[in-house]
Order: sequence, then structure tokens, then C-alpha cells
Amino acid sequence: MNNCSVCSDTIAALKTSARQLLEDNILRFWLEKMQDYEHGGFYGRIDGNNRLHPEADKGAILNARILWTFSAAYRVLGKQEYLNMATRAKDYFMQHFMDQTYGGVFWSVDYMGRPKDTRKQFYAIGFAIYGLSEYARSTGCPEALAAAVSLYECIEQHAIDHEWGGYIEATTRSWQPIGDMRLSPHDANYPKSQNTHLHIMEPYTNLLRVWPSERLRLSLRNIIRIFLNCILNRETHHLDLFFENDWTRGGGHLESYGHDIECSWLMHEAAIVMGDQDVLAEMEPVVKMVARASEKGLQPDGSMQHEANLDTGHIDDDQQWWVQAEAVVGFLNLFQHFSDRAALDKALRCYDYIQHNLVDREHGEWYWSRRPDGSVNRDDDKAGFWKCPYHNGRMCLEIIEREF
Repeated sequence: MNNCSVCSDTIAALKTSARQLLEDNILRFWLEKMQDYEHGGFYGRIDGNNRLHPEADKGAILNARILWTFSAAYRVLGKQEYLNMATRAKDYFMQHFMDQTYGGVFWSVDYMGRPKDTRKQFYAIGFAIYGLSEYARSTGCPEALAAAVSLYECIEQHAIDHEWGGYIEATTRSWQPIGDMRLSPHDANYPKSQNTHLHIMEPYTNLLRVWPSERLRLSLRNIIRIFLNCILNRETHHLDLFFENDWTRGGGHLESYGHDIECSWLMHEAAIVMGDQDVLAEMEPVVKMVARASEKGLQPDGSMQHEANLDTGHIDDDQQWWVQAEAVVGFLNLFQHFSDRAALDKALRCYDYIQHNLVDREHGEWYWSRRPDGSVNRDDDKAGFWKCPYHNGRMCLEIIEREF
């Protein structure tokens, strides 16, 4: 805990601002604009021009993240409307996304809730665990906990690489090998990725809070070892992104500054929740190392770039919403746990960038990004398969909950 009295007024103001941003801008948008009262659950898309697409497919990532966000909001803020929204998300997810034949979750359903893309992406199963375990944490619901545990068993049974360690990306609906394992067309097609391991570590950490299984604890320890021994690039201190089965780096020499800063605090959280002091002692220097490496993406206006390809020289210089949200949390984590005042300044500058450049004060929620010329990116969604209340909602909740 950081006891800097000079910062107390700043932190208090930040907490007040974050709660207002969470409730009035983010949660209100999803409450008022995304509930599908005709077909159940939530609409699949509102585009960057604030147009609703009521017949858009409904993605597992979007729905699991809505479940997590409103479950966490209810746990922290205690409002009945957030519990109602979380319960709606839980019920719809369990009825429409959970595969009752083979286990796991569908990648997507159509607007009427019928299975659409039935492949098993372990990233999506991870987010289902994240949402269901948070609902169980917030409410004590045994049904949600049992579902989260069953999905943990699916990952452990079908995704582990017993030869080289770690987890593969995807299978068919019936857990058979699949050729295209990518999360999205923007990703390289490799059997393992940093991103999927991150979003298995993250839900396993949350599940451990409500299901203190020694086997789960061992699984989480193994993922931490994978990050330290296979994913962390010891030469650059960045986290590599794509891998062959034997952990040879694939996809070129990529640096993802957004994932670096996000991983830094989620790895730290995993070690803290595990409660193993030896693991924590090994992890904490890496937390600081990876966070420092991410600063390569920081810009003069306080924002952070997403990614760079060092082989081609291409830089993804859209200032994306999720990168900024994770940067705020990552730098606040350094301030809280390591008394890094400079990190607090970085977090505050990035938060200020968000307030002035990404928050849509007229229609609610945040824009996807700002273009390099400063214009708003309206080509990408306001809400959709990948644009969810999770990164920005979690940023606000982390600010509210943390004790600085």
C-alpha cells in the first residue's frame, strides 16, 4: 500500500471521477441501449455511428464480459439494477452459449440465440469462467460456480499440451483438431498465444477466489511458470505474442505495449491471489520489468500505442480504448505496490487522455479509438463482438477498489 499523503487528494478525486464515469457513461449505456427485450440477452452490435444492428450475431466474448462487468459492479457498488443485469447475462449465457452436448461454450449465436459458430476457442471459455466466477463471487450462486468449474475442467481436459506445456488455442465443437485457430482475422494462426494464456490465467485467478482448489492452484502456478519461462522475452522484457507448440516464437517480431502493461498487473494479481510468497518474490521484479518495457508505447499526450512490428517497421498508432484503460490500471498497480510516484503520473496523464479523447459524452460509452490525425474512429464498433464494457469498466472498478 502506498501512504503518500501528498497524493491523497489526487487519489480521492480520481476515485470520485472513476465512479461517475463507470455509472453514468459506461454502465448506463449498456443498461439503456444494449438489452434485447425481443429475443433475450443483449444486442450483438452498435456501430461506431451509434446505429443499432438488432440482427447482429451475439458473441461469447461480449456476453461473458457483460456478465463479468455487471457482476463486479454489483459486488462493489451494491445496486440492484446491476444485479438484475448480471443475472440476465448469467441466465442468457448459460441457456444459449453453454454447449449441453459436448461441454464448453459456443463462439457465437445468432440474434435469436441459436448456435452460429460452434468452435471451441479456449480464450472464450476463459472469459466464461471469468464472468461466471465473478457472479458466484458477488452472489454466492452455486449454479454459476458449478458452471465455472465445469469449464475449468474443459480447458484442463482439452487444451493442455502435455508434451511442451501450456494451452492450445482452439478445437472443433467436439474437441477435435482445427486448422484455423485464430481469435480474429487480425491474428497470426499459431497453436499458442500470449493472449489466450493471459485470459486463462485471469479467470483461473478469479475462480480461485471462490473455489480454493489445490488443483486449480497448481494450474495457476503452471501458467505463471509459462509466462516467466516461455512468453517473457528475457532480451527485450516484452511479452512475445504467438508461438509454435514447442514455444518457438512465431508471427514475426511483434511488441504489444497494451498487452505488456495489462499482463504486468494481471500476472501480479495472480501471484498475490495464489498467496505463495516464493512465487510473488519471483514475479514482482518481472512485473516492474514488463511495465517499464511497455512504456516504449507511451506518447507525449499521455496515451499508449497498441503494437509495433519490428520486422516491417509498422506501428499500430490508433489510440485504442482498451490499451488506455489497461495502461491506467498497470501504472496504478506500480504506484500502489511499489510506491512509484512516476507511475502515478503516467496513470493520471493517460486517464486525462481518456477523458478528453475517448469518452462519448453525448451517446455514452467510449469510442473505439482516436486516429493518428486526432479524428474519432467510427469505422469500428461502439459495442460489439470485441467492444465490451470490460476493459473500461474494470479500469473504473480497479480505481474504486484499490487501497492506495
